[in-house]
Amino acid sequence: MDLLAIFTIVLDPRILGTILLCTLYGAFVGAMPGLTATMAVALLVPFTWFMDPVQAAAAIVATTTTAIFAGDISGALLKIPGTPASAAYVEDSFRLSQTGKPRTTLFTSLFASVCGGVIGVAILAYATPQLAQLSRSFSSDEAFWLATLGLSCAVFVGGPSVPRNFASLFIGLAVATIGIDVAVGHPRYTFGMLELYDGVNFIPAMIGIFALSELLRNAALGRQTRIGKLVVEPLLVAIRAAWREFRTRWVNVIRSASGGTVIGALPGAGADVAAWIAYAVSRRFSKTPEAYGRGHVEGVVDGGAANNAAVAGAWTPALVFGIPGDSVTAIAIGVLMMKGLTPGPDIFANDTVLVYTIFGSFFMANVLMLFTGGLAVALATQVLRVPRAVLMPLILLLSMIGGYAITGSVIAIWIILALGLLASGMIWASIPLAPAILGIVLGRIVEDNFMVSMMKARGDLTEFFARDTAAVLGTLTLLVWAALLLRAGWSFFGNRTSSK
Repeated sequence: MDLLAIFTIVLDPRILGTILLCTLYGAFVGAMPGLTATMAVALLVPFTWFMDPVQAAAAIVATTTTAIFAGDISGALLKIPGTPASAAYVEDSFRLSQTGKPRTTLFTSLFASVCGGVIGVAILAYATPQLAQLSRSFSSDEAFWLATLGLSCAVFVGGPSVPRNFASLFIGLAVATIGIDVAVGHPRYTFGMLELYDGVNFIPAMIGIFALSELLRNAALGRQTRIGKLVVEPLLVAIRAAWREFRTRWVNVIRSASGGTVIGALPGAGADVAAWIAYAVSRRFSKTPEAYGRGHVEGVVDGGAANNAAVAGAWTPALVFGIPGDSVTAIAIGVLMMKGLTPGPDIFANDTVLVYTIFGSFFMANVLMLFTGGLAVALATQVLRVPRAVLMPLILLLSMIGGYAITGSVIAIWIILALGLLASGMIWASIPLAPAILGIVLGRIVEDNFMVSMMKARGDLTEFFARDTAAVLGTLTLLVWAALLLRAGWSFFGNRTSSK
C-alpha cells in the first residue's frame, strides 16, 4: 500500500479529528498522577462502539502515544510519574525542574518523544516481517533472560551503592511473589484475600511507592512554601533551550528509539522496560555517568525516545500474532475482535488498510503531539502556583481514585498505603525506589518463564543456552552481573583502602 493512499485515509476529517481529540485526552489523563495510559485506553473503549475499526484503532493509538509522554509532566513537576514508562528517569527530570527549568526539561522530553515515535513507526513500516519473526521465535528461555537483563539494568542504574540497589530490587521481587505459585498452584502471602491471588497490581504499587511516599516525605518536612516560588522560565525561552539540548543528543535519540522499537515488539516487554534498558545503555555510554539520577538531561532524552518508540513496537506481535505486546495492545486486540477482526498472521493480507492506517495514525499522532503536548506543558506548569497544602491532598485523592479505578477493588487502596509506608522507610534508609518498581514488574515474568523452562528441560540448566538467541541474551546478562560484582568489589575495597 503506497504512502499517498495511507495519508489520504489518515487525513480524512473524521479520522484526523479523532486523532486530535484523543491526543488532547491522552495528554490530560497521562499528566494526572495515578491515571495511566492503560486506564485512558480502557475508559475509551465504550466510545469505540460507535466507531469503525480504522477510527477505533486511530483513537487508541493517539491516546496511548500522548499519554505516555504526558506521564513525564507530573514526574518532572511533582516527582510522581504519570505512567510507568516515565519512572526510569523521573529523578533526573524532577531535579532538573527544581533548578528552575521545568518547561525546558519537559519540552526536551517532548521533542525526544516525538522523534522516537516517528523513528519507531518508520522502522515498523519497513521491518515488521523481520521483527515479527524474531518475536515469534522467542521461547520461555529468551523471555527469562530478557526479563533478567532488565532486572540487572535496574541495579546498574539505581544509584552509586550496589548493595542498596540490590536491596531495593529484592524488596520489589518479594512483593512480586504475592499470588498463586506458578509451579504448584498454591497461594503465597495472600492472607486469605482472593483479590491478591493474581498478585499485586502494578498501578497501585507504583502509586504507593512514588506518590504516597513523596506526599509523606513532604508532610514530614512540614513545608509550607508554594511550589510556585521556583523559577519557571518563559515559554519561548524554554522551547529554544530545549531545542538546543535536543539537537546535541540526536545520536542518543536514534540509538534509544531503535532499541525501544525492538524491545517493544517483544511480547510482554512494553514501554516501561524499553525506557529502563535505554536509560541503562545511555548511562553506560555517557561521558558523565555519575550525573545520572542527579538531574541529567541525557537520561531524559534516552528514556523519552525509547518509551514512545516502544509504543509503536508493541503493535507488531499484537497485529501479526494476536499476542499483546503490553496492556494497551491487549485492550486494542479486544476492540478489534469486537469489530469482527482477528489479529493474526493473515491480517496483513486481509486487512492491509487497517494495518497501515495504524502506522499512519502513529505518525500523525506524534506530529500533532508537538502542539497538544506543548499545550499540556504550558498549562501544567501553572500547577506550580498552587499552594502545597492544597495541591498535595488533591494529588492523594487522584492517586487513590486512579488505583481503585484500575482494579475495581478496595484492596488497591491498602496496597497503596502499605507500599507508600514501605517506600518512605526506604527513602529514610537511602535505598533507591526505582529498582523495586522494576522488581515488581518483572519478578513474575522471570519466575514464570524460569519454571516453564525448567520443567521443559527437566532441571537441566544448560538448556537455557541451547538456543542461539537465548545464548546471546544469557551471555549478555552474565556479563552485566560480572560488571556489577566488579563495581561492588571495587567500591568496597576502594573505601577500605581510602579509610586507612
